[in-house]
Amino acid sequence: MKIACVGNFPPRECGIATFTKDVIDSLGQKYDGALHQAFVIAMNDNHKEYAYPEEVESTIRQDYLQDYLQAAKYINFSGADICLLQHEFGIYGGNSGVYILPLINKLKIPLVVIFHTVLKEPSYNEKNIIIEIGKRASAIVVMNSLAIDFLTEVYGVEKEKIHVIEHGVPEFDFTRIEYHKKKFKVENRKTLITFGLLSRNKGIETVINALPEVVKKHPDLLYIILGKTHPAVIRSSGEEYRNYLKLLVHQQGLSDNVFFDDRFLSIDDLLGYLSAADMYVTPYLNEAQITSGTLAYAVSSGTAVISTPYWHAKELLANDRGILFDFGNSEQLAEILNSLLEDPVRLKQLQSRAFEFGKKTSWPMIGQRYLKLFDETRKSPIPVPVEIDHNVVNTGLMPQFSLDHVIRMTDSTGILQHAKYIVPKFQDGYCLDDNARALLMTTMAYRQMKDPESLRLMLHYLSFIQYMQNDDGSFRNFLSYSRNYLDEIGSEDSFGRTIWALGTLIRFPPNDVLFEQVRDLFQKGMVKFPDLNSIRGLANSIIGVSNWMHRFPTDEGMMNHLRSMTQKLEDYYTANSEEGWHWYEPLISYDNGILPYSLLCSYEITGREESKTIAFESIDFLSSIVLSEGNLSIVGSDGWYHKGGDAANFDQQPLNAMAVVLMFRQAYKVEKDPQYLDKMFRSFMWFLGDNDLHIPLYDFETKGCNDGLKPYGVNRNQGAESTLAYLISHISVMSVFEQNH
Repeated sequence: MKIACVGNFPPRECGIATFTKDVIDSLGQKYDGALHQAFVIAMNDNHKEYAYPEEVESTIRQDYLQDYLQAAKYINFSGADICLLQHEFGIYGGNSGVYILPLINKLKIPLVVIFHTVLKEPSYNEKNIIIEIGKRASAIVVMNSLAIDFLTEVYGVEKEKIHVIEHGVPEFDFTRIEYHKKKFKVENRKTLITFGLLSRNKGIETVINALPEVVKKHPDLLYIILGKTHPAVIRSSGEEYRNYLKLLVHQQGLSDNVFFDDRFLSIDDLLGYLSAADMYVTPYLNEAQITSGTLAYAVSSGTAVISTPYWHAKELLANDRGILFDFGNSEQLAEILNSLLEDPVRLKQLQSRAFEFGKKTSWPMIGQRYLKLFDETRKSPIPVPVEIDHNVVNTGLMPQFSLDHVIRMTDSTGILQHAKYIVPKFQDGYCLDDNARALLMTTMAYRQMKDPESLRLMLHYLSFIQYMQNDDGSFRNFLSYSRNYLDEIGSEDSFGRTIWALGTLIRFPPNDVLFEQVRDLFQKGMVKFPDLNSIRGLANSIIGVSNWMHRFPTDEGMMNHLRSMTQKLEDYYTANSEEGWHWYEPLISYDNGILPYSLLCSYEITGREESKTIAFESIDFLSSIVLSEGNLSIVGSDGWYHKGGDAANFDQQPLNAMAVVLMFRQAYKVEKDPQYLDKMFRSFMWFLGDNDLHIPLYDFETKGCNDGLKPYGVNRNQGAESTLAYLISHISVMSVFEQNH
């Protein structure tokens, strides 16, 4: 087999790097009568580069998304049979390491993932990242059984995928114990050791505070603290924690009993220290650590291990292989240390039990288990995503429709514009754009589901629109929370969106009273149709007028407005379209799908073939840009896509996804071509995680939609526009599904 491994690697100084090297070394042995080859794609952090050995064939810069995509291509063309991923949140780029998702989703070979951390209470990003990895991985490795419960119960990972392979440990040379005691000048002392990258969560102060009671009886005890300060701690606060510990040692009068070795130790020195030690302590401050390589090393070295009861320690030290003490309890630790130092028989028993267990987890034995897993995995089918068609509805991928977040954002005036996370921001007030979208959404929802809550909310949004209309038929756009107007006349975009919403309600009124009121608002606004010139103002208005014409097909005056606005939009296309650029303006920006969508709405009424031709030319052109990689990849707002330039990747916004969903829905309605139905469902899946970062925009917990897909992950604010864009898309997909079944 040929194995590609992604993770940190020496000379980078961290536990994951050491672990990756140990795994790679352990694979260089015979399995099933053959030798196997492994290479590394190494992670570089914070613009650093390292002098890697020959095992490292390529690197990834942590914060460069394109490097992850290039790495996937490299692995796919390397001839590798398996990709082994070392997963720890902090080593990959983006929020919580989200950049690793595009890499694994581009792989064409089986993926095996080693989870070094499995959180019981993850954040939104952490949870969704692990869920996505769980779907994509052919096999998952954890280092203790508790992690299985977390992965299955919290993240929904299939239990059959999960395998427990203990943390590997080196083979110790116990013939040189006296040599190491002499080398480290501890031949006449009892020794207690802690090692690992130093940070506050290690709880070293718990041990230092325990020592005064111990050294009263055992003045020869030496506590050795091994390891550099964690690089992340150095970046944020320098050596503050180490200096605090040294000051504490001085204050406790322990200068002769505590020794700091602040190097990142070579494996030989580390094994030497452990061989020379009598006891080892991990005083971590909380239980949420599923794996500890330092603990595994200590157990295998045959030291007597004392630890706080974090998750890995409780399992590894069971059956009297070690002693547990409470988090932060220095008095309890002092009692344990004194009892062991006064009972050499008990001390020896702990050391022997630990050593016997450790022999089963030596790296050569662990390597055989990995090779066996790889061999089984490469013979199994690679997990593939659920087919993106109507299965989004009937396989349970589709969330249940919910107005929870819309209700949260709505008061007696209307729907508020923005939220900080899920909390409405009163200071930003209201806008016509969002209340028009909210009216459109509730109209669609009531028509689809006859939900009384939709009808109740509809009245709020209609009242807001009525309040914002000027005497001349135009609309203001912005209103403060104190209900003061903030502008005189809103944008043509907001005008058009309002006409769209009103036209839809005229076509599908829940009762006659509302119909009469909405017709009055619409007719009052129609006098402004001849003044419209912006392409999105035109497009939105065309959709609204087309809905009016479905209700009043003989209205010649409105038909003339429809023809006039349609012609203006087509003129934009004619002026800007050329070979290789079939679009309405010299850039692809926002709300793009609305433009061809509106022409197809107009075509349904007028039967004008030119409208249909332009619409499908532009649909095909836009599709070639936003669906070129299979999933919907929206043109980003940070630069857009100018003719002759490159498309911006981010920020991707839900409003644009909604426009594409509606565009494909209308294309299918007109042509009945299944390709448009498939593209509609695929585009909708952008909200549920089938996007460039493979993380959902829709929040299954809050029932809101995050405000955008940014280079680092999702924007966790859940404002009105994004949630309404999701809900309109949701209703559209459901309506098409139900019409076809």
